[in-house]
Amino acid sequence: MDFSEKWGTSVENAVELALIDLKLTKAQVEITVLEEPSKGFFGIGSKLAKVRVEKKAYQSEKPKTPEIKEEIKAVRPQVRPIREEVRPIKEEARTIREEPKVKPFFERAKEPSREKVAYVVKNKPAFETRRKETNFEGLNQEKPENLVPVEAGNKVLVFLNEITEKMGLEVTLEAKENEDIIYVDIEGKDSGTIIGKRGQTLDAIQYLTSLVANKGDGKYIKVVVDAENYRQKREKTLEQLANRLASKVTKSRKSVRLEPMNPYERKVIHATLQSNPEVTTRSEGEEPYRRVIIDLK
Repeated sequence: MDFSEKWGTSVENAVELALIDLKLTKAQVEITVLEEPSKGFFGIGSKLAKVRVEKKAYQSEKPKTPEIKEEIKAVRPQVRPIREEVRPIKEEARTIREEPKVKPFFERAKEPSREKVAYVVKNKPAFETRRKETNFEGLNQEKPENLVPVEAGNKVLVFLNEITEKMGLEVTLEAKENEDIIYVDIEGKDSGTIIGKRGQTLDAIQYLTSLVANKGDGKYIKVVVDAENYRQKREKTLEQLANRLASKVTKSRKSVRLEPMNPYERKVIHATLQSNPEVTTRSEGEEPYRRVIIDLK
């Protein structure tokens, strides 16, 4: 592969992802910025940066002339004393860097029956637990049947009405709830704007709405925000994508790396291929760039 085109939150991030694909350094490539990033409004409507990174044509190194060689020989004796002066400074800096400034946040403990490492958290702030619960992991986003309309003045509905008005969108909102979940349906001619590219805007709105719904110390409530039945359609699309890529891996006998997805979408891929006898799946990377890898068994 002589080139790679990548998306990222910044130009630098996109370049870094492309360099990983190409297994090259910046000095070995030419970088072209195809699209500049944009922050948008509170992260809504934001745009990622896109770059094209292409391998440079091979250039043989020119042999050093005798004059240059002589200059290098003349400089070398002066470099050695400088290195001797710098070495103690480096050792001191390393010692300072290795001294822990605060107590470790996690204590690692191996489970007796598994090789995986478990993390035991001490004095973890309550807001960290609540923030993690607003992610998509383990959240069944299908619409339950035992829902009733929310009361007038519900803070979720008020928040969504306010944010769609400020975005200048013409949509209608319908919110229903039960003891554990609030489900919001969005419809209208601007629902496509609410969804955004691959549902990114919809996911951002759902995340913000979940923070609003769970502000305080009450019982945690799951929040699902859907538009034009997008989530069910997206789930079917992901299932088809997973099966198609599994067939590709089986035929080519090469692993396939999917684009970064949120935890819920990754879970759909894993669940779809869980019973496939020929391939296995795993996730790698850090949020929000964590992705699924499909490997041959």
